[in-house]
Amino acid sequence: MATRYPCRLELAVQWGEMDAFGHVNNLTYFRWFESGRMDYLRQVGYLAHMEATGQGPILAHTECRFRAPLAWPDGVLVETGVEELDVDRFLMRYRVTALSSGVVAAEGSGRMVSFDYRSGGKCPLPTAVREAILRIEGREGGPSVP
Repeated sequence: MATRYPCRLELAVQWGEMDAFGHVNNLTYFRWFESGRMDYLRQVGYLAHMEATGQGPILAHTECRFRAPLAWPDGVLVETGVEELDVDRFLMRYRVTALSSGVVAAEGSGRMVSFDYRSGGKCPLPTAVREAILRIEGREGGPSVP
């Protein structure tokens, strides 16, 4: 599992994210992962590339391990990083930490595939995006992200 999360995003827990059991509903964690993922993709230029070319990321798989309940009022730190980087895909890791206590509430992952939305099939990860991922991960010049 990744030990570094170079992309960090603070979000407030909303009252409407609570469920009948008095804690944040499990779906909310996936929304937080998505917010972290989109911020990361924006930072590495993948969203701009997608807008210009029609080639961008598509989520192939995601999962979450819930570690501690969260409740309103609180905030969370959503941290995102890339653990594996292949020719046409990469594995993102997420961590959600309660701002009030510093307790890790959830950890998860998402497998992203480079996809050509115009032709409807996989495509290689753009070189500029790959280089930006290596740069944000602090691994410039390396062949992959371990």
